[in-house]
Amino acid sequence: MWCRGIRGAITVPENKKEAIGAATKELLQKMIKVNEVKISDIACILFTTTSDLNAAFPAAAARELGWTQVPLLCGHEMNVPGSLPSCLRVLVLFNTDKRNEEMVHVYLGGAVTLRDEGERIWQDDGKK
Repeated sequence: MWCRGIRGAITVPENKKEAIGAATKELLQKMIKVNEVKISDIACILFTTTSDLNAAFPAAAARELGWTQVPLLCGHEMNVPGSLPSCLRVLVLFNTDKRNEEMVHVYLGGAVTLRDEGERIWQDDGKK
């Protein structure tokens, strides 16, 4: 088995605990489902938010999903002028036999603008 990473991002409509929690859960659940990840295979999850999102820890939403044995870490994204505001980013590291080329990265809402050409992407419209 290898440790592989899945990237994901979503824009959050407002800086409120409920909105950050809902966006976090939506993104995590989509990333796990699309990539057929077992929770027991997750090594860790890293969360970042833009500095305008500070009303809640995204990791708290993962705990609400029952992910109590997964190491979680939150931080702020670099404050680069002109970057996408109100954005939550996630990196899930997990153990798998899949190749890097098989990973499907998930971008939802306004975060679809962050995707790289040539990657396997899951967008709001359900396309890969």
